Amino acid sequence: MRLVIAEKPSVARSIAEVLGAKNRKDGYLEGNDIQVSWCVGHLVALVNADVYNEKYAKWRYEDLPIIPDDWKHEVLTQTRKQFGILKKLMNAKEVSEIICATDAGREGELIFRLVYQEARCKKPVKRLWISSMEESAIEKGFKNLKDGSMYDALYESALCRSKADWLVGINASRLFSVLYRQRLNVGRVQTPTLSMIVDRNQQVKGFQKEKHYVVHLRFGALDAVSEHLKTKAEAEKIVSDCNDRMCQVETVDRQKKSVRPPKLYDLTTLQREANRIFGYTAQQTLDYTQSLYEKKLVTYPRTDSQYLTEDMKNTVADLMHIIPESLGIAKDISCLSKIEQVLNSKKVSDHHAIIPTREIRKSNLQELKKGEKDILNLVSAKLLAATAGNYEYESTRATLICNDHLFSASSIKVLTKGFKEFEEAFQRFIGKTIEKEQLEVELYENKHFGPVNAEMAEQYTKPPKQYSEDTLLAAMERAGNEDVTDDTEKKGIGTPATRAGIIEKLIHAGFVTREKKNLIPTDQGNALITVLPDNIKSPKMTAEWEMELNQIAKGKEDSEQFMHGIERMIKDLVATYHAVADEKQTQFPIGEKHSLGTCPRCDSPVYEGKKNYYCSNRECKFALWKNDKFLESLGKKMDTGTVKKFLKSGRVTFKNLVSKKTGKSYQADIVLDDDKDGYVHFKMEFPNKK
Repeated sequence: MRLVIAEKPSVARSIAEVLGAKNRKDGYLEGNDIQVSWCVGHLVALVNADVYNEKYAKWRYEDLPIIPDDWKHEVLTQTRKQFGILKKLMNAKEVSEIICATDAGREGELIFRLVYQEARCKKPVKRLWISSMEESAIEKGFKNLKDGSMYDALYESALCRSKADWLVGINASRLFSVLYRQRLNVGRVQTPTLSMIVDRNQQVKGFQKEKHYVVHLRFGALDAVSEHLKTKAEAEKIVSDCNDRMCQVETVDRQKKSVRPPKLYDLTTLQREANRIFGYTAQQTLDYTQSLYEKKLVTYPRTDSQYLTEDMKNTVADLMHIIPESLGIAKDISCLSKIEQVLNSKKVSDHHAIIPTREIRKSNLQELKKGEKDILNLVSAKLLAATAGNYEYESTRATLICNDHLFSASSIKVLTKGFKEFEEAFQRFIGKTIEKEQLEVELYENKHFGPVNAEMAEQYTKPPKQYSEDTLLAAMERAGNEDVTDDTEKKGIGTPATRAGIIEKLIHAGFVTREKKNLIPTDQGNALITVLPDNIKSPKMTAEWEMELNQIAKGKEDSEQFMHGIERMIKDLVATYHAVADEKQTQFPIGEKHSLGTCPRCDSPVYEGKKNYYCSNRECKFALWKNDKFLESLGKKMDTGTVKKFLKSGRVTFKNLVSKKTGKSYQADIVLDDDKDGYVHFKMEFPNKK
């Protein structure tokens, strides 16, 4: 019997359906001499620092750096049951082979390998590597299973990423928290991303706008404009000299230009355009696309490629007919598709670009959520545009003279709409207003216009814009790419799969807020970046690390060498930053958070969150929940006053509790019954009862 392990239950069900494993069991499906189970995301993770040594439960400079000699992992408490099911299945006598069917990427490989190792499984492993959940793709994938060892380098890359995040997060957070006497959350990837947001915000705030003037000459469709003028007096003189005068075209530069169709979507480009067009966050776009993937309607979302492989030509040809028929996009446009321009196997690494699947023809698309419909339409429209012809136009630029003053004018004549016809059709499909094309003006040498109407306009230089998720994702993708061409390895902060999560973490941690579409740093975010050194917050350095991880995954760089570099950086950091002047410690703003007391597990401050009261030490799991079921059953609430009492003495006395059986009131103490692991429990005591 073979055991297939997927990453999520929904994916496992789709695979089981194709393989004929229809009998539902506790935590897996079975049938046709095969079992299909799942991981529910990460089941195994690196242990907390205090597992290596109890002294690490407290944050102290003298204990740094913390660099494990022998890395340890543990089964996560919340998913321990599913791990137990997998361990039993993996080690069962009747199972002869394991098939890894987790997501075909770096994190998917890590999820499976850690479970495999923690379960002490020694059985042979095959790898399922697919980019679509279509039945045909699953069947083809199982006919072409790879030996699991072929992905050892990918696993090494994932493990290095995990360890590097742990080392930087644990050591840098503790180091700067101790130095500045504040609980500071530092991350290998999220801190450089925060640095980019803070830097842009400072550019916007520090921008000094400058006033200038221009003069327009208008006649019919003609709008000729002067150069920038420093003073109002200069502009007013030109208006006086030119108003109601004739102007003449002096020179004309006419060029034919051609714009190639857009590329298909990788995840980052899809997230950017979904943010710009629909206002979806990067995380929402990833969630909607992942859901569509699991419903077999689009291909694998976590990709960095914008091309398809050559063997997908027939699939694309089918989709050219299916999309207009099934979705109604561009159904009135007939255009000869140029499929070859989206096919390039050399530019596809792990997964090809995101496209819809032929399943859209069979599915009831009305049942989709609005966000899922929007993303499906966006992905489908992009495929139509990407396989269309070039947009061709004639651009004319001219200089004009009016009473010895020079002006410039431009005009565009559309020759072939090409892919823009599909882009406009999609705009109409989603109810967006199409920008009006610039009116064509016939411009040739010595042509006269007039008498013209001369008008002065006051203008200001524009500041840079705050980052939106669209522009931040682009900046994260470009970070460290100053010297990179299309033919060399991309760098960038994070990966297409992780960038959305990085943004959400910054917001959740209180370092960044959303203001409409803009991402704005909070006081805490600004303060954190102010006190951190460049080698921790540098986007370029983080991008270099990401490129090294990619090279490790390809077997081109050594994982041990990478980890030695990270460890060396951590040691240098601790040695360099060993003290901070008193005035700098007091200057660091505390922000809006106020400690409600000390955590009974690790002595760290406890703060109020949206749903709970949590320990500020991210390694500590202590939390008191606002909707605590035990207190609610007694008719009481977990408010700030109650939390302060629990943290101070470990108990709270309630005098007016009411018995559900007798209806009589009574008094009792509710005591924290904390076993230091997982959720906090309570017990009731009656101190006055003999």
